[in-house]
Amino acid sequence: MYRSILISPDAEVGGKLTAALEASAQVEIARTLDHYPSGVELIRTVRALAADVLFLDFGNLKKGLEIIHILEAEGSPLQIVGFDRTLDPAVLRETMRAGVREFLGEPFEARAVMETLASIQSQLDRRPAVYQSTNQIFTFLPSKAGVGTSTIAANVSAALAGRPNTHVLLADFDLSSGMMRFMLKLTNEFSVPDALERAADMDENLWPQLVTAIQGMDVLHAGRLNPSYRMDASQIGKLMAFMRRTYQALCFDLSGNLEKYSLELMQESKRILLVCTGEIPSLHLAREKMMFLKEQGLSARIAIVLNRMHKHPLFSKDQVEDLLGVPVVRVFANDYQAVNRAVETGKLLQTDSELGRSFAEFAAQLMDQPEVKADPAKRRFLEFLRPPAVGAAPRVVRPHQKELGPR
Repeated sequence: MYRSILISPDAEVGGKLTAALEASAQVEIARTLDHYPSGVELIRTVRALAADVLFLDFGNLKKGLEIIHILEAEGSPLQIVGFDRTLDPAVLRETMRAGVREFLGEPFEARAVMETLASIQSQLDRRPAVYQSTNQIFTFLPSKAGVGTSTIAANVSAALAGRPNTHVLLADFDLSSGMMRFMLKLTNEFSVPDALERAADMDENLWPQLVTAIQGMDVLHAGRLNPSYRMDASQIGKLMAFMRRTYQALCFDLSGNLEKYSLELMQESKRILLVCTGEIPSLHLAREKMMFLKEQGLSARIAIVLNRMHKHPLFSKDQVEDLLGVPVVRVFANDYQAVNRAVETGKLLQTDSELGRSFAEFAAQLMDQPEVKADPAKRRFLEFLRPPAVGAAPRVVRPHQKELGPR
């Protein structure tokens, strides 16, 4: 059974065709439009529903042909079946010129309908309806709580949305301590669990009710704290497929607890951005998570983001790369005052500020950057962070190394 959209301003003829299609038990009519939609509405509907076939009423030949031209310009994979009250030769001629190869007329007899569906099925077997799906998916993973991951995720997402033709979704998947709702002062009562529970029925009408538009991007918050919530893998898959068809970039703010669903989101990601600060606890946990993610086959997608770096840090960027074995793709300066002011007002950082410009530069870097792999031969500079093996010789601190004891 394949999914279809039916467009017919004529309720009577549209109803008769609907009944005939339902009787065939081969077609799911996912949406019926009682008007000829605008280009934006049409494309949004087609993408959201991932339909295979469009049944298009040519009672108004001009409007019907406009729909065809919109779909051609979009490169839509839809198979199109025209229909009308009568098989007018002039209409058939014009629609054939427009590329429509199947046409039904009243009274939509069962035999004619079944022959048309068999032809459509044959075409779909040769050329399935495949929709564009973004691979620009970025997950933001904290090494530990409080390293500023949500701030980075929100501001980088907004910077991505500021790029031309880039529709962005920021989703807060930290169900144990999600901050987006608070940070951005969101009042929408719907959240990630609501989206997951409706994933099977998600469409272009329901989705806008779940998200909030802020600075050119859509935001889906985590809702009230619900650490016991369990996400079904099939729900995640359906919701992910919908989001990938709908947006040019997806940004996910994770909890850092490495839940099963978080790992599934990371498996879908182009880049996993492990956020840490220059303090020893953060670096220690970053390395622990690196080791775990490597076991999951995700190490090639991971890059480090160093946050809140001072002018004279305890460990340099090169030393952190040496410790973690993966690139530090971005270093963000410490600017507590600017971040706190933004949180107090529920806004994002100004793009003309130093930190705001840094977020914009990083957004551009993410969209254009290919995947990088860690160099296994790179020397580990900070091996002394690891506890010595039992019976190992005492550790010697070289003059160029820094002792990690109390300062």
